[in-house]
Amino acid sequence: MKRLLVFALLFSAAVALFVDPIHGQNSSSPPTRTAVFAGGCFWCIQPAFDKAKGVIKTVVGYSGGTEPNPTYQLVSSEKTGYRESIEITYDSTRISYDQLLDIYWRQIDPTQADGQFTDIGPSYRAAIFYNGTEEKKIAEASKEKLARSGKFGVLFKEKTWQ
Repeated sequence: MKRLLVFALLFSAAVALFVDPIHGQNSSSPPTRTAVFAGGCFWCIQPAFDKAKGVIKTVVGYSGGTEPNPTYQLVSSEKTGYRESIEITYDSTRISYDQLLDIYWRQIDPTQADGQFTDIGPSYRAAIFYNGTEEKKIAEASKEKLARSGKFGVLFKEKTWQ
């Protein structure tokens, strides 16, 4: 049976850069940004990001659904569209979005359509929740770089992501 890449690239409405609305970027604090990724169990991918230099904090939760106030019980019903996700707040002068993507790709199997590893179901499917056209371009370039690497063979190239 042929394995196909089922991977979502989704727009996120999350704020990408926290700026003081009156004075602009606070010069005494680092220029922080956020990135949101889904990749199976959020607690499984969280440690890799927590260890990365430049990551300020990580928070696990749910992204991609429409129900207000999602709970584990609601999300695990697999009827909400939510995916277990991690929000990463990072200092963009110390680590780039592209570097975060490199960490992300090492945590998942992008060819697994039904979840990640032993975590099976829609709430465990991989996704990058990009914030704006620049992040989308970087994410797509990162995916193409991985596809060209041959790590996942021809199967990775056969199916495009959403």
